[in-house]
Amino acid sequence: MQAVRKLLSDGRWHFQHGPMDLILQAEGAPDAVAQAHERAWQRFEGLLQELVNELPGLRAPVGEHCAVQGVVARRMWAACSPYRAGFITSMAAVAGAVAQEILVCYDQQGVGRAWVNNGGDIALHLAPGQSVTVGVYADIAALNAAQLHHGLVLDGQIRIDSAMPVRGVATSGWRGRSQSLGIADSVTVLARTAAQADAAATIVANAVDVADARIVRRPAWQVRDDSDLGAIPVTVDVPALPRELVARALHQGLQKAQELQSSGLLWFALLACQGQWVATSAPQTLANAVWPRNAVAESEVGSVFA
Repeated sequence: MQAVRKLLSDGRWHFQHGPMDLILQAEGAPDAVAQAHERAWQRFEGLLQELVNELPGLRAPVGEHCAVQGVVARRMWAACSPYRAGFITSMAAVAGAVAQEILVCYDQQGVGRAWVNNGGDIALHLAPGQSVTVGVYADIAALNAAQLHHGLVLDGQIRIDSAMPVRGVATSGWRGRSQSLGIADSVTVLARTAAQADAAATIVANAVDVADARIVRRPAWQVRDDSDLGAIPVTVDVPALPRELVARALHQGLQKAQELQSSGLLWFALLACQGQWVATSAPQTLANAVWPRNAVAESEVGSVFA
């Protein structure tokens, strides 16, 4: 299995290697952008093996002392360390940490904007005065062939500008690629870095939960035999629930998100479950930059999937 790349028709690049599936875009001086793309590819080629070499440590519960060595592995550990009082492994931040590492290649003179989207976990580079619009797609179960052909119907959009302390966006939920303990369709988090956003989204999504016998949970290893969560029950099916139960689950998640916001671990969080939405208080610079469903602008970065 080798890393592969493809230049897409709209000028974006697609890098893929095993579970790492990245979409990259950059704008600026053509020579600077081309050089950054090439550096990104060179960094990407060996990155999966670096992580595989440290997989036992990355899948172990995060402890007080960092036991991994690589720059990306240590970034994963650092992003998850604030949550070590509960059960968490460094894998909770892997997608964001990978996107963040590749984005480093674009932080140079001549590149005005760049983003690396690793399955919905996004790292951003914004030079002074630049901004970007991120699309939010809350429920992947609603995705159909018509939307794939004609374009997604977004649930919302968030505009991020260079003055905001936000360079990472991540989304987690029970329908997504990663396993979740909760019932959120999506929890989208804005944070200082993509790795921090990834870890925080995982924690908040786990907290969006309610006790109901109709919710189907199974030990994580039964769902995916290489899961780092072992025998911990993860959510595999959530039926339509009464609105009051959904509201209760969202309230629990919102309390956790507010706690993390107060601690500086996230900047903003948007939580969705079965057609209901809640959000942390928006910082002043974001107050006019969040649009609900039927937003008029097209997203630039691409949709954030749970």
